[in-house]
Amino acid sequence: MSMEQMIRSLREQMEQRISKIDSRETLSAFWQDYLGKKGSIADLMKGLGSVSKEERPAMGKVINEFKVQTEERYKAMSEKLEQLEIQARNRREAVDITLPGKKQPMGGLHPLTLVKNEIIGVFAGMGFEVFEGPEIEDDDHNFTRLNVPKDHPSRDMQDTFYLPDDLLLRTQTSGGQIRVMDQQKPPIKVLVPGRVFRSDSDATHSPMFHQMEGLVVDKGITLCDLQGLLDKFVQQLFDANVRTRLRPSYFPFTEPSVEVDVSCFECAGKGCALCKHTGWIEVLGGGVVHPKVLENCGIDPSVYSGIAFGIGIERIAMLKYGINNIGLLFENDLRFLKQFQ
Repeated sequence: MSMEQMIRSLREQMEQRISKIDSRETLSAFWQDYLGKKGSIADLMKGLGSVSKEERPAMGKVINEFKVQTEERYKAMSEKLEQLEIQARNRREAVDITLPGKKQPMGGLHPLTLVKNEIIGVFAGMGFEVFEGPEIEDDDHNFTRLNVPKDHPSRDMQDTFYLPDDLLLRTQTSGGQIRVMDQQKPPIKVLVPGRVFRSDSDATHSPMFHQMEGLVVDKGITLCDLQGLLDKFVQQLFDANVRTRLRPSYFPFTEPSVEVDVSCFECAGKGCALCKHTGWIEVLGGGVVHPKVLENCGIDPSVYSGIAFGIGIERIAMLKYGINNIGLLFENDLRFLKQFQ
């Protein structure tokens, strides 16, 4: 077979082959077979040496034309395949705009966080700063300097989680008051929020719960300031018409000490299931800072006085949202938590 016949046969084969290409793999094989370094056209170029010198220029031109034609067919088929791939991808990625959108569920703050933030917001408006003390405390900050004697019931192992080296899990955030008074001198207005731990568990108590301690120290501070401050607090948190009532109580670190009730915001003090038909709901405890506590922090009680109060955040949340079991606040049940979003 002459070279001219060979080229004609290869051209026919090339046209048939290119018409059947349907993928990048078969197109790549086509390139290797015809245009590659070991392809048919490269073999034709090597065979020019067997052609006479007179015919060689003309035959070289024919081979070159065949090469250009093959390259053009290859390029056209490559562009065609690219368009087909784009069309296929567009079909796969097509979006039916008449379908409802896929909504991503939004998270929300836990009810305890909501109440904590609301309480901080109320007192921040009165000029209070926030201080967060350590959850692992020493006996000195948690008991001794708060005027809690060695024989006080709260020191019993049935009430307190003790750790080695005279450490314990704090039973109250009041230790933060001592740390603040060690660091700065009056005037002081500070909130100390955080987790506290006591060995107690039932429908209204948890071994771990959250407390918000408040402290004000300045000249001329009295129990009247405490009631005025707490009136403002409960009115913003519950209802503008509620009132507070102070009942005598006992805490080692305050003297006098009081339990603070709020008039029932559910029945306006008339009596209902929430207030156990008394018209009042106990919400927190407080009092005038004991002179001994001020002395323990290097503050002269003959010059300065203070008020302190402790708020159980779980109790406020349960009252505010009508929750009857404290365990619901810690079970992470989404059916419960979604109600607060």
